[in-house]
Amino acid sequence: MGSVQIVTTILAFAITAVAVGLAVRAVMKMTAVIRLGQPDPERFGNKGTRTKTMLVETAGHTRMLRWSVVGAAHWFVMIAFIVLSLLVLEAYFEVVSTTGELPVIGHWTIFGLATEVIGVLGLVGIVVLMAIRLRNRPARPGSRSRFTGSTMWQGYFVEWVVLLVLIFGFLIRGFKVATDHFVYPAWATPVSHALGAALPNWEAGVSLAALIKIVISMTWLIVISLNVTMGVAWHRFLAFPNIFFKRNPDRAGSGLGALRPMMSAGKPLDFEEADPEKDQFGVAQVEQFTWKGLLDFSTCTECGRCQSQCPAWNTGKPLSPKLLVLSLRDHAYAKAPYLLAGGGKDLTGEEKATAAQLAHVDVLALAEADKPLIGTAEEGGVIDPDVLWSCTTCGACVEQCPVDIEHVDHIVDMRRYQVLIESSFPSEAGVMLRNLENKGNPWGAPQNTREDWTKGLDFEVPRVGEVEDFEYLFWVGCAGAFEDRAKKTTRAVATLLNEAGVKFAILGEGETCSGDPARRIGNEFVFQMLAQQNVETLNEAFEGREKSKRKIVATCPHCFNTLGNEYGQLGGEFEVVHHTQLLAHLVATGKLTPVQPVDGGVTYHDPCYLGRHNRVFAPPREVLGTAISGELTEMPRNSERSFCCGAGGARMWMEEKIGKRINVERVEEAMSTGAKTVAVGCPFCSTMLNDGVNGKGASEQVEVVDVASVLLRSVKPEQAQGDKETEPVAG
Repeated sequence: MGSVQIVTTILAFAITAVAVGLAVRAVMKMTAVIRLGQPDPERFGNKGTRTKTMLVETAGHTRMLRWSVVGAAHWFVMIAFIVLSLLVLEAYFEVVSTTGELPVIGHWTIFGLATEVIGVLGLVGIVVLMAIRLRNRPARPGSRSRFTGSTMWQGYFVEWVVLLVLIFGFLIRGFKVATDHFVYPAWATPVSHALGAALPNWEAGVSLAALIKIVISMTWLIVISLNVTMGVAWHRFLAFPNIFFKRNPDRAGSGLGALRPMMSAGKPLDFEEADPEKDQFGVAQVEQFTWKGLLDFSTCTECGRCQSQCPAWNTGKPLSPKLLVLSLRDHAYAKAPYLLAGGGKDLTGEEKATAAQLAHVDVLALAEADKPLIGTAEEGGVIDPDVLWSCTTCGACVEQCPVDIEHVDHIVDMRRYQVLIESSFPSEAGVMLRNLENKGNPWGAPQNTREDWTKGLDFEVPRVGEVEDFEYLFWVGCAGAFEDRAKKTTRAVATLLNEAGVKFAILGEGETCSGDPARRIGNEFVFQMLAQQNVETLNEAFEGREKSKRKIVATCPHCFNTLGNEYGQLGGEFEVVHHTQLLAHLVATGKLTPVQPVDGGVTYHDPCYLGRHNRVFAPPREVLGTAISGELTEMPRNSERSFCCGAGGARMWMEEKIGKRINVERVEEAMSTGAKTVAVGCPFCSTMLNDGVNGKGASEQVEVVDVASVLLRSVKPEQAQGDKETEPVAG
């Protein structure tokens, strides 16, 4: 060992000792913060499925590759980071000796070949990612970047570290080639040999390059250890557990579909026994999120995919799912010293810690503890009310997140506290909630008019109780019973089912609202009241039938989602299908035969709660494919990346006062296709898009109509033409 190697060895191991010490401290701090969260015992089941899903998503990059160029580049960088960590380890042998190598595998040609290829691809990948970040930098004039709000220096720092580590890895090899200490043949490591041919025969070069590589790597570790909220770096480690512990590891859209029930101390809240002074009603403090919520916040990569897809953000609203998560993350870590000292408010608002416990807590942490979780800038709130209430719960953020953060669950948990305890929510939604409580529907229509849509049909619509032999219970829904345009869809579906010989029945006045608007605005109490009533009614209607024969068809995706995914939480197990699924089956089996194609060009709008939340993409398109002349014209944003209509999350009953109207944005996209007909599969979407078309004065050029009505026009053209339902909405 020469003098150069002695110095490089001492420096390498000294900086490593500092970096490892700081990293251990950082991991302990992060673990302590995450453990402040509430219990969530359901995250530990299905370990085999969880492991498989985690490996598929990470190694296969299944979510990242939805953005092909970025996903491919990121995959190469990830593989380079993992595999070439062995070469960082090897650098510790190289600072000691110019001939140093990894024990056992260090001289294998296959190892040299693999690391050479991965190193080259990693270099290409990181350069691509750096170019993408620069091209999308927020400061760029006229841009609306997905990186807006991200801590840009951290992203640049991480990318430059990766680039430099890869470069110095090749320099080490090049100096080994130049000094004739390289064990791999030229055919396996052509880049290293080409670089070696250009470098001088300098023995100290190997150890010095190895030292610089170690210094760069350990500087990275020191920096991230001193910045525990640096998600752009920490996600490399936290993504694995965050994906492993996601809500539904066996479901394509984990975190979508059903909402988590309201939890207190790790158990679903029983409203019959709940006490606001003893039980947690939603989330009022950051430590009231579950530990998985705090892990979510810590894992955020600040990539902005959620932000780029969010309908609120894209129409000038203050909500960015990314910025919301980052605000909660920063608040949690800033408040942590106070909480870890024993501080915190109990459910009555009393301080739990003694003065002695808080005596040595940093004043900044104490100040952070005084911030309300939801509040305006003047109130010092962490999350502004306009941010909280801008969400349509469309799930685009959850769909796009590469590390499976569950934004919608967290937003609704905060809404629950605001509604149930603070009674703080947009005033116009109060009418909707009162109507749900008093009338059983959000419009406040009389219950005895639920069957009025059947008037004028040339066949009898059977009621449950009047007939026993029915295959499907037709869940009409509030919109389908009371809203003019939706009633046309209800009539079309009933006509098509009758035409196909499907035995179905309705509940009529026995049906009440599914509870979707109440649950997504945060009023879990009203949701459970309505849902329990419906579950009891449905269980009675299906009495004696096994689950596979307890079939429900629904025209509203919100009802479809609630009945199929959420009623199971309350003892209601049913097989629920959307009407487009059933109609596609009836067409495919020859029970419905289109005879006259619909002309004029058709585009299809994917409802969020049918498509993204429940992965029903093909059936509506299959129905339209048989009913129209020519091919379906897709909008640029379709299927899982479809753009919301603006009605979800109970936004249907709230005024849209900030920015551009979401429905107008979607209508403009639909009109850009040149299609004369915009087909929908949801009554909320129908209302919102019709309003958007009327707002643009384009009602003569573009028609918004349900998939069922399009099919009816093709199957029974004369009858469809004659269905001019114009009955006003009942008040």
